[in-house]
Amino acid sequence: MNCKPSFSLLLSVVVSLILGGCASAPETDHSSRYTLATDRAPSGNFDVSGLDDAVPVYEAPRRAGNKSPYQVWGKQYHVLDSNDGYVERGTASWYGEKFHGHKTSNGETFNMYTMSAAHKSLRIPGYARVTNLDNGRSVIVRVNDRGPFHSDRIIDLSYAAAKKLGYQARGTARVEVAAITVRPDGAMFIAGEPYSPGDPAGYAESRVEASGDMAMTNRSLFVQLGSFSSRDPAEKLLSQVRAVLENPMRVRAVDTSAGRFHRVQVGPFNDEDSARRTQSLLEARGFDQSILLTDTH
Repeated sequence: MNCKPSFSLLLSVVVSLILGGCASAPETDHSSRYTLATDRAPSGNFDVSGLDDAVPVYEAPRRAGNKSPYQVWGKQYHVLDSNDGYVERGTASWYGEKFHGHKTSNGETFNMYTMSAAHKSLRIPGYARVTNLDNGRSVIVRVNDRGPFHSDRIIDLSYAAAKKLGYQARGTARVEVAAITVRPDGAMFIAGEPYSPGDPAGYAESRVEASGDMAMTNRSLFVQLGSFSSRDPAEKLLSQVRAVLENPMRVRAVDTSAGRFHRVQVGPFNDEDSARRTQSLLEARGFDQSILLTDTH
């Protein structure tokens, strides 16, 4: 008995089953990379009061995440040759739980509870100071991802960073993004100007004006409650503070390479203990975004 026909028949049946299975298999749904269809904030009330800013350090240039040009949704984007001198104002958004635990553009893992960000053109990894222009709050983030790919937005912050800037509830904010670059010797620059993390403005000051209760003669400690690009919100905040505190206070206008900022400050103080006691008192009365700094008075 010749078994070849039976073998051929069996082979044909197997091949048919395989081909049939391939034909009926659905195409890969790349969107299934993310468990959630839409992004959202984490459940519960995540406390960011003790969350530190990202600390800029020198990182050697990498290829990962810096391909240029690249395309997203049919649009082409270019990565900067260098982040030196970059400063831009526009709209910031944030991203959270949908992307939490997934890879960023340079292969790291996105953690919505850390101070990080996505940007379309800054080299990654990099650092940037992001200032909410509506309330004067600033954070430093590590940029390690690409996006947001919406024409009206310039940066996507992690949920934690957005909450520190005070806009997580409404989703977007007007911000200034200033790149921080670090040289191999540790020297730092922000928007092209020499920078020290202890300088709240982050830029070299060129001309200063003050209005309020004090003349400027030397440097002392102050409690700063906000820094605004417009004077009106600064004066409004000053009036609110005066309603609950009798200490000397002022709005100090500072011209920088990024424009004029109006700082709302309480002080000066003779020592750190008295400044921190006032800071604690202000926090107890609802002014919970203050910083302690040394400034001219």
